[in-house]
Amino acid sequence: MRSADAHRASSFAGVAGLVLLLGAALSGCAAMQQPLKALQQVVTPVASEPAASAADAAAAAAPAPVAAPVVAETPVSPAVQRAYDEARKAMRAGRPADAERGLRALVKSNPELGGPHANLGLLLRQAGRLPEAVAELEAAVHANPQQAVYFNQLGIAYRQQGEFAKAREAYERAIDLDATYASPLLNLGILHDLYLGEGSRALALYDRYLALSPGGDAQVAKWVADLKNRKPPPVTVSRKEQP
Repeated sequence: MRSADAHRASSFAGVAGLVLLLGAALSGCAAMQQPLKALQQVVTPVASEPAASAADAAAAAAPAPVAAPVVAETPVSPAVQRAYDEARKAMRAGRPADAERGLRALVKSNPELGGPHANLGLLLRQAGRLPEAVAELEAAVHANPQQAVYFNQLGIAYRQQGEFAKAREAYERAIDLDATYASPLLNLGILHDLYLGEGSRALALYDRYLALSPGGDAQVAKWVADLKNRKPPPVTVSRKEQP
């Protein structure tokens, strides 16, 4: 792969500044009549883990994704919220084993919550354990099929496994759920550009991504220029043997 294409492949958005939700309207104790607003919770990459691929290795350099809207899931108790917060704290502190242990306990006790599944999937994907990561991210979208960020992360995992058709479907689902969410637009553009060989489709997606980037994105602008200047492949004249 050419160096420019390699850099593009490494720019899949979705890890740096990732917003994943426990999606919980917290009910607290019995005396509380009004549930608290659902929490947006930032998950930082696990610093001590090796990246699963070049795409994740440079994800921190990719444009920060636009936060998807909060989509409420099942109300949870304060104890579950604390356990989730502790697992996220372990992720940020570079303690993947502790984070995985906490998240696995949560997905076992509360399988209906998408947030723990999604964060566990992210943790496993960063560790290069792709089949397990896909399973958890699929569980996350099953638990909350209205959460665009879950579908974006699932698309990244599918792409890393070479399942490009599934990756495309996941990104498209994320875009359908939130047309203002920039990350899946960029990721889908890169997928069409580098892996599906559909430059015109990639160009349209890059343009949509740039329209959602008020500060601009010089790197993606270069990709757009490259696509516009790219020459079509030469026409090969078929040759048939004489009967």
